[in-house]
Amino acid sequence: MVRTIHVDEIVDNVARLCWEACYYLPADIVEGFRKAERTEQSPLGKSIISQLIENAELAAEQHMPYCHDTGLAIVYADVGQDVHITGGPFLEAIQAGVRKGYEEGFLRKSVVGDPLLRVNTNDNTPAVVHTEIVPGDQIKLTLLPKGGGSENMSAMKFLLPGEGEEGVKQFVLDTIIAAGGKACPPIVVGVGIGGSFDKVTAIAKESVLREIGQHHHEPHIARLERELLELVNKTGIGPQGLGGTNTALWVSVETYACHITALPVAVNIQCHAARKQSTVI
Repeated sequence: MVRTIHVDEIVDNVARLCWEACYYLPADIVEGFRKAERTEQSPLGKSIISQLIENAELAAEQHMPYCHDTGLAIVYADVGQDVHITGGPFLEAIQAGVRKGYEEGFLRKSVVGDPLLRVNTNDNTPAVVHTEIVPGDQIKLTLLPKGGGSENMSAMKFLLPGEGEEGVKQFVLDTIIAAGGKACPPIVVGVGIGGSFDKVTAIAKESVLREIGQHHHEPHIARLERELLELVNKTGIGPQGLGGTNTALWVSVETYACHITALPVAVNIQCHAARKQSTVI
């Protein structure tokens, strides 16, 4: 059976996700803050994390953005192959939802239409949309508002296959050290390994959507995640780059098959405003 979904339903759901993602920090991130507050050895760092927790509580209570940088809207759409969309083009409905969400939610508009002319579009569109056709008769929408500071400090590199796991660790560590306090730590680190030039950056960004505490299903990748988190937190960058033992809340790694000649690696950094929100239609 084919299920029919009107684009108006998509518009309204995307709009709601925009303001919910920006107002309400995910529970796993807040819990990550609380754990970091308990373990932070720097008095200043502990005070900063305490303020982040208070900020998250106030934002939720007052229905206001957790951070003034409400980001570039990244939308992940898993569209069931048994869904028939009516009333207009699907991608236009996503953009209309982002436009509505950022206007009605009083969220900062941070998108320029041309990267060189730098004229603000004044409605935070166009969003970046990743669509995947999946089994079923539902649409899952995930909204990831990506702030500029952390995104600017992300990086990608092709390693030689012989550099292996140690090369991956070094590149991740070098990227985090170069970012320092500019990525607004404590951060969430997404790492992609494998694929092609475009695929490795895509899976690195997707990995930041995984909840804190949820390791990769492959034991050797889960081990790598634990080791990377330990290495990152040993840098001493600390909360807001002012020193401490909690530079990152979590490190998630995703992998994909790659060419025999290459070992692509990407690091996508998410700031402490690690916002994400999903819904199923």
